[in-house]
Amino acid sequence: MTWSEWAANAPFLAAMGMVALGLATALWRRNLIRVLMGLSVVEAGVNLFLVALGWRHDAAAPIYTGAKEGAAMVLPTVQALTLTAIVIGLATTAMMLALALAVHKAYGTLDANEVRRLRE
Repeated sequence: MTWSEWAANAPFLAAMGMVALGLATALWRRNLIRVLMGLSVVEAGVNLFLVALGWRHDAAAPIYTGAKEGAAMVLPTVQALTLTAIVIGLATTAMMLALALAVHKAYGTLDANEVRRLRE
């Protein structure tokens, strides 16, 4: 594989790395805030993957009106989808943080194992 092929695949590799790191954090940490941070990293990795799918080399933005006739354009659909995913992710993260705050207020800890033990 040449260097240009590696460089072309770099966003996809970074997205896979972010998803793997976020999943590992979410699955192996017991602190609810760290789990939420891991899920946010997974979300960022998925958004990076979506944007990388829509990117084209030497393409113009679809809003750019001075492009030549027949010029290649970047796909706007995945950009709109990613923007929507960011807004939904922000709302979901805020809701999960509020839930973590309620758990801390009720049980006095953010450790998932401790909360599970206190419930019994």
